[in-house]
Amino acid sequence: MVPPNDPRWKINGMNIETWDEIRTAYHVARLGTVSGAAEVLGVHHATVIRHIDALEKRLGARLFQRHARGYTPTEAGEDLLKVAQATEDQFAQLVGRIRGGGDGVSGELIVTSLPELRGLLTPMLVRFQAQHEGLQVRFLTDARLFRLEYGEAHVAIRAGAPPEQPDNVVQPFIKARYALYGAASYLAARGRPEGDGDLQRHSFVGNMADDARAPFFRWLRANVAPEAVTFRSTDVEVLRQAVLEGAGLGFLPLYEGSRHPNLVQVMPVRDEWCAQLWLVTHVDLHRTTKVQAFLDALKQEAKDWDDV
Repeated sequence: MVPPNDPRWKINGMNIETWDEIRTAYHVARLGTVSGAAEVLGVHHATVIRHIDALEKRLGARLFQRHARGYTPTEAGEDLLKVAQATEDQFAQLVGRIRGGGDGVSGELIVTSLPELRGLLTPMLVRFQAQHEGLQVRFLTDARLFRLEYGEAHVAIRAGAPPEQPDNVVQPFIKARYALYGAASYLAARGRPEGDGDLQRHSFVGNMADDARAPFFRWLRANVAPEAVTFRSTDVEVLRQAVLEGAGLGFLPLYEGSRHPNLVQVMPVRDEWCAQLWLVTHVDLHRTTKVQAFLDALKQEAKDWDDV
């Protein structure tokens, strides 16, 4: 194994070809196959093999164990993976900050939010883009936490406790209000609950994860037997559709539930079901013209969101 302090690891004098080899090895280690790395890099699989062979020769160490299922990093390969991962992350951070900078409202604007807010945010983002020629909007509603420090998003809308990541600017936004709904067809067949005591005779639509952090899911776990949650999914769109189709009672944002005439709000909104939302930006991008223009437009638009 080549130790981390070995001169062969040093970057001094490294050319573009050497970095290409390291980047190739990183993707092979990450994906485990030559074909997977070739697809991500957009090169022929023979190029991937050539890069690996050249890098191993350059370092004088075997980076991978070859086997029928693919490539497994050796100890030296794991060391290389850590170095390459850090470099890749730093480069992604640099790209995100460069794209987010500048004096105008142009280039990429990357916004991430809870999937439940897409019905409100999508029309707002379309209107904002129409006001700024050359702006490219990227709206991410994936459940994972996008890393602002690496430039994965310029503005994040998050729920729950105030985010505490260092170097982030956190501002209170709005409170998302949720209510318990049932389809008219479901209530005709099963009746409408008159109070918490009636809930045990009903079926519910809920999240797959037993540790789902949304306040209403925590309430559901505390007040309803697990076997009563008869329809589960990790996709909020699937959960919404299941409630609409009469699979059981389920929680929806007020603005969403009010749009569907065949849905009935079966209980008044409770504070324990609601979620505080936060606007989160990275300190390096917070004061840029683009981010400030979007935040101002978003706050102004949110004043008319009466049912949220």
